[in-house]
Amino acid sequence: MSLPPQFLDEIRARVPLSRVIGRKVVWDLRRSNQAKGDWWAPCPFHGEKTASFHVDDQKGFYYCFGCHAKGDALTFLREAEGMGFMEAVELLASEAGLQMPERDPRQAERADRRTGLVEVMEQAARWFRLQLQGGAAADARAYLARRGLDDAACEQFGIGFAPDQRQGLFNALRGKGIDPALIIEAGLVAKPDDGGAPFDRFRGRITFPIRDGRGRCIAFGGRSMDPNARAKYLNSPETPLFDKGRNLYNVGPARAAVAKGKPLIVAEGYMDVIALVRAGFEGAVAPLGTAITEDQLRLMWRVSPEPVIALDGDDAGLRAALRLIDLALPMTAPGQALRFAFLPQGQDPDDLIRAKGAGAMSAVLDEARPLVDLLWRRETEGRVFDSPERRAALDKALGDAIAKIPDKDTRDHYFQALKDLKWQLFNNRRRRDEAPARPARPMREGGGKGRDRDARFQPVAPVAPTRASRLSSPDASEHDAEVLIEAMVLAICATHPELIAPVESRLERLEPQDTDRAALVHDLLSGTQSQAGQRALESILADPHVKAAPAILRPHEGDAASGILTNALDRIEARRAAREEIARAEAEIEGMADEGLTWRMAQSARARQQADHPSLADLSDLGEDSESFRAVLEAALKNEIWRKPRR
Repeated sequence: MSLPPQFLDEIRARVPLSRVIGRKVVWDLRRSNQAKGDWWAPCPFHGEKTASFHVDDQKGFYYCFGCHAKGDALTFLREAEGMGFMEAVELLASEAGLQMPERDPRQAERADRRTGLVEVMEQAARWFRLQLQGGAAADARAYLARRGLDDAACEQFGIGFAPDQRQGLFNALRGKGIDPALIIEAGLVAKPDDGGAPFDRFRGRITFPIRDGRGRCIAFGGRSMDPNARAKYLNSPETPLFDKGRNLYNVGPARAAVAKGKPLIVAEGYMDVIALVRAGFEGAVAPLGTAITEDQLRLMWRVSPEPVIALDGDDAGLRAALRLIDLALPMTAPGQALRFAFLPQGQDPDDLIRAKGAGAMSAVLDEARPLVDLLWRRETEGRVFDSPERRAALDKALGDAIAKIPDKDTRDHYFQALKDLKWQLFNNRRRRDEAPARPARPMREGGGKGRDRDARFQPVAPVAPTRASRLSSPDASEHDAEVLIEAMVLAICATHPELIAPVESRLERLEPQDTDRAALVHDLLSGTQSQAGQRALESILADPHVKAAPAILRPHEGDAASGILTNALDRIEARRAAREEIARAEAEIEGMADEGLTWRMAQSARARQQADHPSLADLSDLGEDSESFRAVLEAALKNEIWRKPRR
């Protein structure tokens, strides 16, 4: 129904916002200025002790400085009370003493029909409650007593009993003058397809009324007393009142409890919710016989910004949690998070509370983990990442998952959290698996005993670009080579961003000395763009050695670029390892030999390093300049560099 804007403005003007919200909060009168319509209170949308929730009667808006909830009176009734838009308007119009505009006749008919269905459901709930006191319900009462539910609990939750009679409820409601068509539409009885007499849907079952956010009975759940029943639990069918994917059991009382600071706990069934509430966890709800849906997630987040999913300690509970990951990730955002609490193996909340009390349940809830931890567990548990391909597969799976998160800030924080977890996993594995390197033995014919193979290095004549490179000149320094290799690494990653994920951990260890290049590394890893990083990239791409490389000239050739990138990183890491080895060796022999020996050994090691890991001349072909460095080595040996020159 379309309402005139003037009508809504009149409602807002006549009903102070503080009057609407005041039914749900306790005002902080020391901070509030009642005369000016300026009010402060603890927020009803998230648990807190300080008054960060502000209501301005003059402007007609509220805002929470903690969870950032905001809106007007209609928004508040919809978010805090679970009302529909028209329901909220009708309530405020009644308080304002205004007559609702004339409704469309069909809409009025539907609204009247819903009101009639609600009345039918309330009549059924009272009848089921009465039947629980009868002789046919002896087994049901005994079962409830074994589960720790006394008369007070049954009264609190409206628990009843449906006798095993084909038309017990149907005849009782007809006796009250209720139209049979209305009883059928409410889902209380079923009409056979062959045109036979309607029969009760719930028979021989303990009944649990399902109520909406306003406390109206909209459906029932029934627990069978027959162990051989086809379905242990049965819910009402879809009706004009009830959509099982859009409602939660106990949502109304849970919303009130969360407003008072209680956590929102999502359990699996009716008995779990009842056990939690009676143990002091009043903010408990449950889905209605199905896996959690998108609509149910949205409803949970309207109640609390961070519901705790309390899952049974079995394989089914874990599978339910893992299924929820892909549903929740595209919906996560600031103020819309999830935590997961796993109960001991083979126990649900009801079992745990009856066995060990509320303290044990509190301990489980205190250990609840965020969604990112569950995602990590799903992608890594029981798997071994002992090869580049397996690590790349992990990177891809995690990347695909967090790419579903629409909010950039949330996505960035997920990226950082997963990066930290990967570092811990691979670093611990590396420390455990690494062993001291052994010198390579000469290769032999056939891979076994026999004549030593001719393993002499067969040089390849350098091509023209190599000979022209500044790195092949006698004046080229080791530092120049490494800076240029580093530039190629950064250029390839910027040109081929799809290659970053497989080498992410290696990029993190790059540590350029140039601050602009360090900023570029951060940009590449985080997907951001900074001025310093952009400045470094422009400088790198202007270098003739870089821009002439095939990987940059032909960016569509990703496979070639991948090989060059891996090779370049290998060179950088080999040089770093050689420097560290030299430093350790020099430290170990210090004091054991004279200064000349120390200097000569360092020079010899550096010459060997240059021979084993030649610089990058033509960056399209790593290794073409090995001939020039072989000449450096031969010259060093010929001049006996281990002898320090006399002064």
